[in-house]
Amino acid sequence: MNINDIKQICVIGAGNMGHQIALRGALSGYKVICTDVSDEQLKKAEAFADKYLPGRVAKGKLTEEQAKSARENISFSSSLEEAARDADFVIEAATEKMDLKLNIFSQLDNICKPDTILATNSSFIVSSKIAGSVNRPDKVVNMHFFNPALVMKLVEVVKGPHVSQETADVTMELARRMEKKPVLLKKEIYGFLVNYLLASLTRESLYLLDQGIASAQDIDMAVENALGHPMGPFKLMDLTGVDLSYHISMERFLETGERKDMPSPTIVEKYVRKEWGKKTGKGFYEYNK
Repeated sequence: MNINDIKQICVIGAGNMGHQIALRGALSGYKVICTDVSDEQLKKAEAFADKYLPGRVAKGKLTEEQAKSARENISFSSSLEEAARDADFVIEAATEKMDLKLNIFSQLDNICKPDTILATNSSFIVSSKIAGSVNRPDKVVNMHFFNPALVMKLVEVVKGPHVSQETADVTMELARRMEKKPVLLKKEIYGFLVNYLLASLTRESLYLLDQGIASAQDIDMAVENALGHPMGPFKLMDLTGVDLSYHISMERFLETGERKDMPSPTIVEKYVRKEWGKKTGKGFYEYNK
């Protein structure tokens, strides 16, 4: 397979990441079907597309023709089989739970064409842990977009030991054609490049908060105004989901057994209270739904 064989993309998961990845693909000229088990989530995703595209036209960022073409390129379905059976490339953007991903990839292996590449958007689960669930391990790869996927340019592509050079090359080029800037990791590492570095900052920021040394707001202010980050670690967790931070920490702790990898007391408390950030209206900050 080469990049010109990619005509249709399936995106699994219509949440914040999934529907934006799907829309980015549609804007880049690909036929995209976005699928989710939740009809409600699919309706929200479709409503977002119907609002976003005219909004970009109004701001002069897209022509009416470009918006119309993108809207025609994207569709939504609650059927995984319908969404994936004709796909040349699949991007899984479901919840960060290993059992769920293994189940999805096992289904995809039976549904998709033999040469279809199966990518996971996971921000921390390396694809070698998923590859054993399919009969095409050389075509299973990490393709990690950043939130918000319509805005953030970087995409991390991870060439694990099982990934063929062809799969890595096609994935890198697809990212470029989706107007992203891909980086290639030649080896698997927990957290990949960005989250490996960010994890240290987040862990130490949570320690400062747990110890009562400074508030989340003041830590964010320090990181933004002294280190030059566009948003502090607590604003970022609210954006990506405090529940995601909890699940990532728990997966890491279950893997290593090390105390430093356990979720911080604050993260556990917010997870239990369902204070998961923007998606629930409250996290480290409060939001108007």
